[in-house]
Amino acid sequence: MGRSAREGPCIRKIEYTPLPSQARFHGSLARFKGFSGPIGSGKSEALCQEAIKLTYQNVGRVGLIGAPTYPMLRDATQSTLFEILQKNGIPYEYNKSENTLVMRDTRSKVLFRPVDEYERLRGTNLAWFGLDELTYSQEQAWVVLEGRLRDPRAQRLCGFGVWTPKGYDWAYRRFLADPVEGYEAIVAAPFENRHLLERVPDFYERLRRSYDEKFYQQEVLGKYLSIHGGLVYHAFQRGEHLGDVRVDPELPLLWALDFNVDPMSSVVVQIKGEAVTVLDEIVISRASTEQACEEFHGRFPRHDAGVCIYGDASGSRMQTAGATDYQIIRAFFHREGYRSVTYKVPRANPPVRERTSLVNAKLKSASGEIQLRIGRKCKELIKDLEEVSYKSDTSVIDKDKDPRRTHLSDALGYLIWQECRQQAPVGEQGLRLL
Repeated sequence: MGRSAREGPCIRKIEYTPLPSQARFHGSLARFKGFSGPIGSGKSEALCQEAIKLTYQNVGRVGLIGAPTYPMLRDATQSTLFEILQKNGIPYEYNKSENTLVMRDTRSKVLFRPVDEYERLRGTNLAWFGLDELTYSQEQAWVVLEGRLRDPRAQRLCGFGVWTPKGYDWAYRRFLADPVEGYEAIVAAPFENRHLLERVPDFYERLRRSYDEKFYQQEVLGKYLSIHGGLVYHAFQRGEHLGDVRVDPELPLLWALDFNVDPMSSVVVQIKGEAVTVLDEIVISRASTEQACEEFHGRFPRHDAGVCIYGDASGSRMQTAGATDYQIIRAFFHREGYRSVTYKVPRANPPVRERTSLVNAKLKSASGEIQLRIGRKCKELIKDLEEVSYKSDTSVIDKDKDPRRTHLSDALGYLIWQECRQQAPVGEQGLRLL
């Protein structure tokens, strides 16, 4: 057992065999250090291990662990930290209401904070801080925390972050392109995580089939690419993806909606195995949800194999008429006597980056597979796939250039994300890998 804080620093042994890049990260003595690597390179593990080490080096002092949003902090970063502490029998006290943790050995305190509202980070002096998924955070959040790294009684002042590359963004510029004195970044090599490969030998091959080529290079190979500022659906080619399609009476109809009054937009899809076929699109200017249902009914008055509804999570919000969009849809299908109608609607919309990557992967995966076919009459969806772009030098989709664009591709993306995303196998946690 370790000694109390009054007796000075104590030593604990932790079951942890770092990978080569993790070891270089932990060995860095830079005041500000980063760990850049592809998925599966152990970034969150490295962040939590570094945080634990600093709680023992800075006895009785305060540190902070942050993530871009509260759900990411709770579901991934904190989950990893608690797992390490419990596995190694390290005693701690967690205050859920304040979202803080105290290490019993040292009485060091850890604050858990989302950094999306970075102005709230001002205040307490810190001995150290660590940010998970740094590229999803605003640079100003890092700057604010730098200013808080000023505890005069700290034995080791340190700010650190871990991330997967996301183009030539602020993290790349600050840590790799033109680092100032006191900064150092460790770049992990792809396929380095032997522990992951022992548990899931085909992990990277699965991702090669699931990701489009650019996303695979960024997420799996850890490359820095200029993937923004151009077309969002870069994998789309008319010659490869358009064709004559027909309804399969043996398969359910999948109806995905993007709730937008002008135009109200939706796509009708069928999936067989891994293959996704877009049969039709419904685009109505200045329309209500009820009118969209009537149009669907006019085109598909009955379908014995059933109907499944997908779409924008905002459709679960109450309208001024006193019902949600999905309640209106339920009432319509019940009234019209559809025998089998199911709903697959998430509580929150998926991250845009993940949704668009999945559509690109269905258009053409990194392994060259094409699993998305689109009916030639889906003219507005085709325009989306050919024209929707990012704002210059950003990862933000430009929705201002043409008000008719993005809605159908969004609807298709909601459905593909719901049906085709990879589910976490053994060895993965929360929203993404360690």
